[in-house]
Amino acid sequence: MRVPAKVDYAIQAAAELAAAHPARLTSDHIATAQHIPAKYLGNILVDLRQAGIVDSHRGADGGYQLARPADQITLADIIRAVDGPLAKVRETRPQSLHYPKPASHLLDVWIAARVSLRSVLEGVTLADLVAGTLPSAVHDLTNDPDAWVSH
Repeated sequence: MRVPAKVDYAIQAAAELAAAHPARLTSDHIATAQHIPAKYLGNILVDLRQAGIVDSHRGADGGYQLARPADQITLADIIRAVDGPLAKVRETRPQSLHYPKPASHLLDVWIAARVSLRSVLEGVTLADLVAGTLPSAVHDLTNDPDAWVSH
């Protein structure tokens, strides 16, 4: 799985907002706290606002805050907001693909991979991430010693 910087930064920014809730944070504060390039963060916050994940307020007390409770925002929501569907093959949703034999069952593999991604990323909320209370399914996967080995 390839996680673009934009996705990683978006989750970090959302976690910073969740930890500060209900306070509003400026984009400069978030950028500094999470070591995110400020200009890049601005674009990410626009995407998150358009997706209804964050609200922005102008003025002296302005800034950003989560648009809904952290326990109602999954990591999958954030990824989709800034990067589109969780699983794409050649920038296409897997169910739109067709493979001739002998590769015809490759579609099943891509769909299974997407289901696996969903089970983790839709199962972890910002509240879980910030509190460090990840679901047992995540712990089960990371407790496997092979999970930490690059192949």
